[in-house]
Amino acid sequence: MAVDHTAWANEVRRLAKERDALIIAHNYQVPQIQDIADHVGDSLYLSRIAATAPHSEIVFCGVHFMAETAKILSPDKRVLLPDAEAGCSLADTITADQLREWKAEHPGAAVVAYVNTSAAVKAETDICCTSSNAADVIRTIPADQDILFLPDRHLGEHVRRMTGRDNIHLWQGQCHVHEGITPTKLLGALADNPDADVLVHPECACANTALSLVGSGQIASERVRITSTGGMTTIAGGRPGTRTVLVATETGMLHQLRKLSPTTRWEPVDDDAICPYMKMTDADALLHSLRTGTVEIEVDPVIADRARASVEKMIAIGSPSRGGE
Repeated sequence: MAVDHTAWANEVRRLAKERDALIIAHNYQVPQIQDIADHVGDSLYLSRIAATAPHSEIVFCGVHFMAETAKILSPDKRVLLPDAEAGCSLADTITADQLREWKAEHPGAAVVAYVNTSAAVKAETDICCTSSNAADVIRTIPADQDILFLPDRHLGEHVRRMTGRDNIHLWQGQCHVHEGITPTKLLGALADNPDADVLVHPECACANTALSLVGSGQIASERVRITSTGGMTTIAGGRPGTRTVLVATETGMLHQLRKLSPTTRWEPVDDDAICPYMKMTDADALLHSLRTGTVEIEVDPVIADRARASVEKMIAIGSPSRGGE
């Protein structure tokens, strides 16, 4: 039986108003969820929007660590995650206990954690970062101080390149979706689209290959950008024309890019780069969450206070308004 999308959208809007709820959705959500949301973007951008919104309730269409971050920055608001099972393979690569053990092996090292981590891990962190400001965060740390960077090894390698620092120790975590966007897939996509521009998320396994193609002169440097999801939307918003752009990240990102620049041909480097956790929030899940007030996300106040300090320290040094993970 076909879903009546107009009736569904009307009911979502009615319930959201009744609950005094703000609906926010990550760029990787399914198009129907992105289109009904009040705001769409990366997780930190959305959490900061939630913190300043007048609403008493936040419905975060994303994954668990994102809803936790929103709760950390909005402790007095109710934060709902439509599907309790929506986790993150990258965030799950490190626990607070593992981080404490790693810190003990490197006394005196500064701990820098990507925002794609649990609240408990953020609480053990000196300062957080996003994929767009990671290098700027690293530059605030004394050059002779060792750094523990976690959890994504590809982003960490990118930060090493950007800063030239050799005292950054990397946790060997990765997002299973971005890990699957391999050099072979990038080269295949370029073979099919030899004149295309390329946008690559720094979590991708093909980021080094993209830069090597530039370094060898096979692709002009202006055709390749290693950038966050927020950076991708900024680029899309400023590019008229019909040029083809290959995008290396989760395929949900294409919906926003095509809306921002409909005359550009946006194509995925990997058609199979689909995060099952991001797709758990479907039409039924959102409606159920609004009807029942589930699933409410709670963060232990002590952990939240410590995690908030690491996020706010990052924000204090300068965080792009729309340039997170």
